[in-house]
Amino acid sequence: MAQNILRGVLVGLLVLTPALLLSDISHEVAQGITLLSLLAAIVVFAEYSAAYPGLVEFRDAKPYNRIRLGFLAMVVISIALLQRDLLLTPGSDGLIFGFAHRLGEVMDFPFSPVRLLVMSLPVGLPVEHLAAVRAAAALAYLLAAASLMIFLLMLALGYWPRRNVPFNVWVNLPNFDPTKGVDVVQRLERDAHVNILLGIILPFSLPVLLHLSNLLVQPMTLQSPLAFVWGVSLWACIPVNLILRGVAMYRVAQLVRAQRQRIAAEDESIAAQSRSAYS
Repeated sequence: MAQNILRGVLVGLLVLTPALLLSDISHEVAQGITLLSLLAAIVVFAEYSAAYPGLVEFRDAKPYNRIRLGFLAMVVISIALLQRDLLLTPGSDGLIFGFAHRLGEVMDFPFSPVRLLVMSLPVGLPVEHLAAVRAAAALAYLLAAASLMIFLLMLALGYWPRRNVPFNVWVNLPNFDPTKGVDVVQRLERDAHVNILLGIILPFSLPVLLHLSNLLVQPMTLQSPLAFVWGVSLWACIPVNLILRGVAMYRVAQLVRAQRQRIAAEDESIAAQSRSAYS
């Protein structure tokens, strides 16, 4: 119970942190953010306290969700601090903005996700705002790549899933129906490939879709402090979460295949021992 309460509190604080770090937040926006943080905390607490799985995947496969939450927290807090430096000391290069600005210059090459995101913004925005978006996007992309490398390293070293802890597919993949469609392993591998492919394509396709949406709805400028933080954070986190989910599902498919091979080998050994000399 204490762990579930702590999980809910951490998620609620994550939703609330950008509004606490940034200034010039209106009273109505502060109330809305507070309500969202409470709802997020309640949902996470209810999901982890329920006896049966609901919406949260890999809730019993530590530390998968902890890596995702830690990565999202690093991205959100870093961009919020960057935006705070820009609001408090406009025109000056703080420590975070100076590093992110140089990183943005390095990652701003033709057809890069950072340049595509900047080019998707409406025409006529201030140059300083475009530079801030480029710096925040580069910083978020670097943190995304770091979190992905950490998870892949854990897989290579055998830290996930843990060897001495049984892995329940139904509890960790509640939305996956093993009785539907083709073989379970084939479906897991297919879904893994789809998630990884979407995670690779989204950083390049999201700015294009954002640019096309400007023709139908109000253009998204990311000039609001909260929109700046959450817009760039979601742009970096959604593709990485898809790749992490795809890699995790492929690892689960390998576990199921290995379990089948062990069961088949045990059945063959038992059948061979039970044969009669006259058969």
